[in-house]
Amino acid sequence: MRQRSGDVSLLRRLNSAAILRGLRESGVATLSELARTARVSRPTAEVVMEDLLAEGWAEECGEEQGGGQGGGQGGAHGDRRRGRPARRFRFRAAAGHVVGVGVGASRLRAMVTDLDGAVVAARHVPGHPSTPAGDRLDAIADLVGAVVAEAGLTVPDVAAVGVGTTGTVDGSGRVVKSVALAGWTGLDLRGELSRRLQAPVLVENDMRLAVLAEHWRGQARGRQDVVYLFTGSRLGLGLLIGGRPHRGAHAASGEIGRQPGDHWRAYRHMTDYAISVEPGEMRSQREAAEFAIERARAGDEQAGRAVRDFARHLGEGLITVVTPLDPELVVIGGSLSKAGDLLIEPIRERFAEVCLYPPAVVASGLGGECIALGAVRLALEQAERQLFTQMS
Repeated sequence: MRQRSGDVSLLRRLNSAAILRGLRESGVATLSELARTARVSRPTAEVVMEDLLAEGWAEECGEEQGGGQGGGQGGAHGDRRRGRPARRFRFRAAAGHVVGVGVGASRLRAMVTDLDGAVVAARHVPGHPSTPAGDRLDAIADLVGAVVAEAGLTVPDVAAVGVGTTGTVDGSGRVVKSVALAGWTGLDLRGELSRRLQAPVLVENDMRLAVLAEHWRGQARGRQDVVYLFTGSRLGLGLLIGGRPHRGAHAASGEIGRQPGDHWRAYRHMTDYAISVEPGEMRSQREAAEFAIERARAGDEQAGRAVRDFARHLGEGLITVVTPLDPELVVIGGSLSKAGDLLIEPIRERFAEVCLYPPAVVASGLGGECIALGAVRLALEQAERQLFTQMS
């Protein structure tokens, strides 16, 4: 059967996608290694690699010196002629960029990364829960434009913009319900931002992105079943099941809402303490918690009891999730995770008392950037799908 030019073009694209994927996964590879991974001949791999170099998707890196032996042994040895070094290549992460955005009640964060997730620019601006939805949307678009410009790019240059927001978010990027932000309930967030940004936009719930960030860059690396508890101005849950953030039948997985038994009203221990110590000082839940934690670290026994009661109360709430899900790890994130063992140890103790298989409990190290980082990971997944789709 005669091969048509279209067949040749398709085969070349498929070979290019296979070799680029192999390069992406291996980090650094020789032509022989890539040929073997992609199941093509070495001359084919060499032709494809020259195209990838010219298009900016790959770059040549340091050479490994040959040992004077003939080829045919695989790996770098298969690339050597006698006495010549093997050429080595890597994926060029700077060939593309994505943006991750975290939308919170009191702050907007955005960061630009290359295709390996290395941050090249980051910014944050204050916000307020009562800001009108239109003004908040404009602020997000302005922030994306500013952080992209700081990276030396324009918005159309980026492969995708990932956005994590408080509230229940459906599969189309619409905010089904939000109790934290004015005018956010019912908002087509993906559509509104797509009209303001000349780039593909993806939207997801902030807690699902936080646990995604932990799985990618944080304490949950290598874990498959994880419960993430966000602590700050509010409490939130993210669930990782089978290595993927769990959305639930109605995209409402992890929403705490009102619970019977008062399991999640843990902040009152520290707000009561703060009021008893300084009755004239008005503090938010988060500020009262931070005040109590600071005093506990300084040795105040009453503050220490308040923090411990807070942590034990969190543990009680977590047991209602941990017992049926049987996770291997619980991550405490958000701004109060800085309390470290003051929070972690009482939760561990409560799990040891009640759980058949107590999960490990750790504090997150990602801080306030966890949601924006998760949004970056979401955007990177989209960018990779686009890249390999267009190549094949």
